[in-house]
This record gives sequence, structure tokens and C-alpha cells, in this order.
Amino acid sequence: MSARWGLITVVSGVLAAASVSAQSSGADSDLAKQLSNPVANLISVPLQFNTNTGYLDGEGYQNLLNVQPVIPFAISEDWNVISRTIVPFIDQDGVVPGAGHQQGIGSITQSFFFSPKAPTVGGLIWGVGPVITTPALQEGLGADEWGAGATVVGLKQSHGWTIGFLGNHVWSVGAENGQEFSQSFLQPFISYTTPKATTFGINTESTYNWISEEWSVPINLTVAQLVKVGGRPVSFTAGIRYWVDSPQYGPQDWGARAVVTYLFPKA
Repeated sequence: MSARWGLITVVSGVLAAASVSAQSSGADSDLAKQLSNPVANLISVPLQFNTNTGYLDGEGYQNLLNVQPVIPFAISEDWNVISRTIVPFIDQDGVVPGAGHQQGIGSITQSFFFSPKAPTVGGLIWGVGPVITTPALQEGLGADEWGAGATVVGLKQSHGWTIGFLGNHVWSVGAENGQEFSQSFLQPFISYTTPKATTFGINTESTYNWISEEWSVPINLTVAQLVKVGGRPVSFTAGIRYWVDSPQYGPQDWGARAVVTYLFPKA
């Protein structure tokens, strides 16, 4: 319980600090809107903190830091490849039955999106490509096998609004002894960015396990503010999460999120 309230306090502090800074920073709204585009031609490094509670008997918790560098590469005059990596650092207790406290790095996810540099017909921005997952580096913090599959993203941006969808499906590779997995990730998202570079967002980062036939469905509400720190753009995000559905012994009720994103726009 203390872990949850500790991060909620941090979230509140980050949001308050970002709001104060925004009043005097004159941050670029266009740059803030690029952060709502998963395949933007922009190098960014989000540090995403999450906390979830209610595992097993209701006392289990998980604190998660996702390090998520996004790096675009030009492969022609018209096309980019966007590398998106998620490295999860996990601290949890009472999540895996009988395992007690665990800490370490979970399954790393690496995606590559082949995406046109310019929006296509109707202003659609899209990308498609492969996704690979590694075995968890510490036992009990993710899958024990390699995974591979496909990922896709599509979105449209207009008048401050961003509406889109990101998804993937990953199958286990060479799994034996009942370690096979088949999982879909679905992330529809909507956000609005104001002229003062404040972004309000809602999404769900849902997963469906085709082996156990179980859903995990969190709804995330977030507020982000782009500011200048030492002359460089940095985005601060705070949010809350509600679990609409989860596996029998999964997270329940409420969670929280705080994100610090470092941006490296092209000169």
C-alpha cells in the first residue's frame, strides 16, 4: 500500500512542477504533438514509472520502470525505420505465487516500424514491422522464451488532436514443456495538445493471452507538459490507471504512472 501512495505523491509533485514551469517556458506545441506520434521523426528517451497493486491476496504490488528509447533512421528519401525498445526494470512482491519478493529486468521488447516520412492519403500516419521479445533476465519477471511477431501503428493528427492505434502479436519461438505463449497487445489512444504544449490523453494498453484466454485491460488517463530544462525540451507526464479487467490473480483497481521524456529534436 505504501508503494502505491508513494508513487502517487511523486506523480502529483511532477505534475505541479511541470504546470508551474509551463507558465514561463513557452514550450513548442508542435514538438509536444510529435510525442503523441509513436513513429515521429524524433529521438526521444521516455523513463516511464508505473505502480500496480492488488495481486494475489490483494497485498501484492509491482513497481515498474520502463526505459523506452525511440530512434528513427532514414533508409531512403521517403521512408524511415523507427526503433522502439522497452527495457523493464521490475520490483515486485506477492505477484508470483510462492515466490515472494523479486527484482530485476524482465522481457525486453524490440520493435521496428517501417514508416513513410510524410502522411499518406487523408493525412494517415502509419508504420508496420517486426517485433521481438527476449526471455526475462530474471526468473519470474516475464516469459522464459524468445518471442517474435508483427506490429502496426496508424494515426491521424489534426487541430491538436491525435487519434490512433498501436498493436502487436507475439508468439513464442522454440518453446517446449508448456512454455509456449501467444499474446496480443492492443493500444487505441486519443490525445489533445493545447497551444501551451499541455497534452491530455486517454488510452488502454490491453493484452490478450490466447493460451489462458485471459484479458488485461487498464485504462490510463494522463496529463503531460513540455518544458525547457537547461535549454533542452523535456516532457513530464502524470497519470492514473484503472483496471477494467485482469487475470484472476492480476492487478486490481487503481494504479499510477509518471513519465520523464528527454527529447532530441533535429537542429
